[in-house]
Amino acid sequence: MASVTSLSDNVQQHLASALSATLPEAAGADPLLRRSDRADFQANGILALAKKAKANPRELATQVVGRVVTGDVIQDVEVSGPGFLNITLADKAIVENLAARYADDTGRLGVPTAADPGTTVIDYAQPNVAKEMHVGHLRSAVIGDSVVQLLEFTGENVIRRHHIGDWGTQFGMLIQYLDEHPHELDHKDDRVTGEEAMSNLDRLYKAARKKFDSDEEFKTRARRRVVDLQAGDPHTLATWQRFVDESKIYFFSVFEKLDMEIRDADIVGESGYNDMLAETCRLLEESGVAVRSEGALCVFFDDIKGPDGKPVPLIVQKSDGGYGYAATDLSAIRDRVFNLKANTLLYVVDARQALHFRMVFETARRAGWLSDDVTAVQLAFGTVLGKDGKPFKTREGETVRLVDLLDEAIDRASAVVREKAQDLSEEEIAERGAQVGIGAVKYADLSTSANRDYKFDLDQMVSLNGDTSVYLQYAYARIQSILRKAGEVRPAAHPELPLADAERALGLHLDSFAETVREAAAEYAPHKLAAYLYQLASLFTTFYDKCPVLRAETPEQVENRLFLSDLTARTLHQGMTLLGIRTPEKL
Repeated sequence: MASVTSLSDNVQQHLASALSATLPEAAGADPLLRRSDRADFQANGILALAKKAKANPRELATQVVGRVVTGDVIQDVEVSGPGFLNITLADKAIVENLAARYADDTGRLGVPTAADPGTTVIDYAQPNVAKEMHVGHLRSAVIGDSVVQLLEFTGENVIRRHHIGDWGTQFGMLIQYLDEHPHELDHKDDRVTGEEAMSNLDRLYKAARKKFDSDEEFKTRARRRVVDLQAGDPHTLATWQRFVDESKIYFFSVFEKLDMEIRDADIVGESGYNDMLAETCRLLEESGVAVRSEGALCVFFDDIKGPDGKPVPLIVQKSDGGYGYAATDLSAIRDRVFNLKANTLLYVVDARQALHFRMVFETARRAGWLSDDVTAVQLAFGTVLGKDGKPFKTREGETVRLVDLLDEAIDRASAVVREKAQDLSEEEIAERGAQVGIGAVKYADLSTSANRDYKFDLDQMVSLNGDTSVYLQYAYARIQSILRKAGEVRPAAHPELPLADAERALGLHLDSFAETVREAAAEYAPHKLAAYLYQLASLFTTFYDKCPVLRAETPEQVENRLFLSDLTARTLHQGMTLLGIRTPEKL
């Protein structure tokens, strides 16, 4: 199925040809079309063109109107104000366009894919081995997953990377302790839950830390293990691998609860770049991008200075020969550009890391690893705040465990579902509760612009009123209920029927789905899609209140309104899927 030209693109083409026919030098000029509350669309581009051509804007606008072809698509166009054009579409054009979207058997609703897709490597969802995931890990996972869906839907070739924290000096302590207490990570039976894996790791971590802090001889042995690990000693690596495997059992259980696909092949942690670190340092030093300073290998920047006015360098290799995060991140860039052939490197990482990434990207540019053909972007996100507007902590001041947070969201949502459920079994209530609860958490995150902090308020998140995923899920379920009640009557488009205002508003919004997806993907802005979907559900509610569907005046009108309802449901479903949120058929 070919993609469907949107109504706004169609109007744009009509206006562009009228413009260049009136003013040949205006060929290719943007008519600046936008939705308007005075008509279906308003075009404001004539003002700038008139200024350029030293013409009277109102007179120029009147001439352009005379050249606009009306009939099939544009019903009426008039000049307003100093030279704006108000454009009203034909009802028939709206319904025919939506019918073409509805007929798309690929399920893409006529949304085109990029003509010239590139390759994006997206680095998101980066938990740490042997450590509990907390609320701070939520946003990278949720935002990253939605951006992956958006980019893949628009045709981009996407390579996912989970840069997990699986290397570093703390492993010396853990490995040494496990060697001395070999059964600490043993399992009771074959099936291990994520909870059990995490409690094993947590218990071992605390015991090792206690011994490390209190026993000097153990501390010495642990530090020696770090050297063995970095030297690639086989026994030490095998013990380290046990920590990674145990942690993965836990990670996968959390991501499954988040209803998110994380594939083992996409997990390439810090350790994945070990073989490249020495070469990365050598290349930087030989090219003069990095210099030795007090024994450390550093990169300096004119515009980055500390409070004392001294330059703050990026330390690639420490004076003791150990490698910092920068060496790993720069090696990852080399791998992603030269081996994975990426055009775009996207990092979904906390805004507090902004300076680090600015320095890393600039270093990679100076080294020639990032060329003009490769864009590196940090999609920086803000902090999750509690209801009090302060960073989210437990009453005891601890960081909140991610699993506890998700479980509470599911409990709250299940209570809402149970209260509204009429014919759902306990099993269905539990399943819907999880879909609504996890959806609520994701939507609260994704409906806020990523770079802003947002308040984690479960009461608000699972509310049926307001800008929540539950409101959208109920709109979808309500349409499914209407379609079931329609029985034998099938949805069908009737372009010959006149449309009520609420039908037109809904139809025009449905048509702009493709444009919204394109914009949200290009700007890595899932919040733009969330805002679109909320408006879609609101417009459907108005339509449903003002335009009886099953009790419409004629059989044709019933079919046409069922068609509008079904297309709304399909658009909600597709849009929510791109946000990583389920749309249950019944609620």
